[in-house]
Amino acid sequence: MSGVGTRASRLARAQTALVMTRLRELEPGRRWVEVLISTSGDREAGAPLGTGVFVKEIEQALLEGAIDVAVHSLKDLPTDPTPGLVVAAIPERADPRDALIGARLADLSPGSRVGTGSPRRASQLRRLRPGVEIVAVRGNLTTRIDKTRRGDLEAVMVAAAGLERVGIPAGDLLDPSEVLPAPGQGALALQIRLGDPIASLVGALDHGETRWAVTAERAVLHGLGGGCLLPVGTYARMAGSSLVVEAAVTAEDGSRQVRVRAEGPPADAVALGEDVAGRLRDLGALELLESDEHARQA
Repeated sequence: MSGVGTRASRLARAQTALVMTRLRELEPGRRWVEVLISTSGDREAGAPLGTGVFVKEIEQALLEGAIDVAVHSLKDLPTDPTPGLVVAAIPERADPRDALIGARLADLSPGSRVGTGSPRRASQLRRLRPGVEIVAVRGNLTTRIDKTRRGDLEAVMVAAAGLERVGIPAGDLLDPSEVLPAPGQGALALQIRLGDPIASLVGALDHGETRWAVTAERAVLHGLGGGCLLPVGTYARMAGSSLVVEAAVTAEDGSRQVRVRAEGPPADAVALGEDVAGRLRDLGALELLESDEHARQA
């Protein structure tokens, strides 16, 4: 029997069910069991989110042998690896875009109330629609979407991949030319213990193009400070035989944005991401990030 650890949310369980179906196809004779784990990010709904709050307890269970595979949303995973653990597979990515539920981007006017808990989403939305009112929202997808159905908000901004995985229509999909997603958005990370023989089995779920893309995106994030809550948007994709990497940092009020694009061989994914991060720094990205942090603490 092999335990597959995940959070207890509807989305996390839907993601894990997809992974377990694939694992059962690869090795039908093994018993795969879902193990639900409560994380500090789930328990402390009103507390400030920090790096790794949705993964620490799952990683600890993996290190202790309580589970054999951990299924994470890749964007929740810190860029610095956890000693003793390794990401054995990154399956093919779902839709990486952000989406609006409740109203279309074109219909938002000054004063429209839009819910999101993401500084990245909020800053890019303010840039596109000056005057919108950003309302901080937390909780699962259904809770957030219900706020639009009750009329509390005109729209909520969420990840399209999450909607897709739980069977909710995506609404208005936002093109990365307008809103760049979070690093790794739409991708899953399958984590195991370093040296575990299960690596060859889990590794069969790895998708090369997705791994190249998210490796570049996470290299951008790491080059700008590494925190998964940094308001950094980045999207990498294959274009022919080249890997194209785009990234942007936007001022909290939407008044300024620095944006960079790079292209090169996919084998150079880390170098491409580092190059993009360096050029963003040269354009003043760190100053924007620091000013945003000071504004939130004021």
